[in-house]
Amino acid sequence: QVRLVESGGGLVQAGGSLRLSCAASGSIQRINTMGWYRQGPGKQRELVATIASSGSSNYADSVKGRFTISRDNAKKTVSLEMSSLKPEDTAVYYCSADVKTFGTGYHDYWGQGSQVTVSS
Repeated sequence: QVRLVESGGGLVQAGGSLRLSCAASGSIQRINTMGWYRQGPGKQRELVATIASSGSSNYADSVKGRFTISRDNAKKTVSLEMSSLKPEDTAVYYCSADVKTFGTGYHDYWGQGSQVTVSS
């Protein structure tokens, strides 16, 4: 059993900053890619940023230069620093992890979602 538990998020004014964190726990042998996705009102879930176990990261064009993803492999955590937030960043943010558990292959796991609301 693998759990991803998110923390952070909330309400912020446009131009402000927020930090999201996500911790993985359970029978984890190895974590490959970790990332953040979001789903805005009436929209499909979209990629925000991903980070490989090597530290190599990838960002959606809409957040480049404003968001920073990081991870701590020893603690099995991934974080998303969000700055210069815009109303269009309002969404439920989900962390994800590509996890190998003992005795199985890799599977994708998801956090419970954290609401981020940016007021204009």
